[in-house]
Amino acid sequence: MTALSLGRSNTPTPSQSAQRRKLRATAYAFITPFLIAFVAMLLVPIGYALYLSLFKTQIIGGSTFVGLANYLQAFTDPQLYAGLFRIMLYLVIQVPLMLVLAVFFAFAIDSGRVRGGKFVRLAIFVPYAIPGVIATLMWGYFYGNNFGLIAQLFRALGLVPPNLLSSQNILGSMMNISTWAFVGYNMIIIYAALRSIPHELYDAAEVDGAGQWRIAWSVKLPAIRPALILCLIFSVIGSFQIFTEPSLLQPLAPTTIDNAFTPTFYAYNLAFVNEEPSYAAAIAFTLGFAIMIVSYVVQLTAQARARNS
Repeated sequence: MTALSLGRSNTPTPSQSAQRRKLRATAYAFITPFLIAFVAMLLVPIGYALYLSLFKTQIIGGSTFVGLANYLQAFTDPQLYAGLFRIMLYLVIQVPLMLVLAVFFAFAIDSGRVRGGKFVRLAIFVPYAIPGVIATLMWGYFYGNNFGLIAQLFRALGLVPPNLLSSQNILGSMMNISTWAFVGYNMIIIYAALRSIPHELYDAAEVDGAGQWRIAWSVKLPAIRPALILCLIFSVIGSFQIFTEPSLLQPLAPTTIDNAFTPTFYAYNLAFVNEEPSYAAAIAFTLGFAIMIVSYVVQLTAQARARNS
């Protein structure tokens, strides 16, 4: 070690310090618009909703601070529990079916044995590009018992058409809309995960004598598990947020879909129909906590199975 090296210092020179301050100021200048929008469009509305949830508005007396009374009311609200039960039933049936279809289509396209793979991939994805309002209105027309396309086809075949908007079938009809719309979205995520798998794994499996089904089960499925967990969590969150379908199908089935059919639809009607924004805010926060808990449980369960497999 020379005397020159001993005399060196890691302390930046004044010009270097000025350059670092300039770069830091430039970085803050770039992220400041986002931070302002983030605070104004997300944090402020959430804070105001939390503030509203602690009050109760009455015709006589105005707004009164009630603390957690709105949350206690939500935990004993039978209409909210009925909506949550429908959501859980929806979650248990629709989400696995949708993910199975997405995996099947992704595997079929990835195998290279489907003719016109690009067209098929685009055709399956197109329903996701259609706005949810348009999709629900279209399927609502199909479901109509008197004028709907499905009912007309049944009558043309001499059969009695099913009432797809009845209380027994309405939840399944909504599941069909969501499945039709989101299979393509999940398929694209899974297909992208499949394309990132190294081909060396396939070659090694084929050398060991594995067929296509064995490769799909033992190589592809374990490799795309993170993508499946991501799709599952997105689907869980989306299930709790169902609003478009009941709100647009209610005029077609007013005796089947009430104002509390789903939790989000219930909160909307409380805020804008019943004029109870404070209680609606409490239900919204309660639903948000429920979504976080269920999503966290799903993630932990999936990770535990991955470690044990």
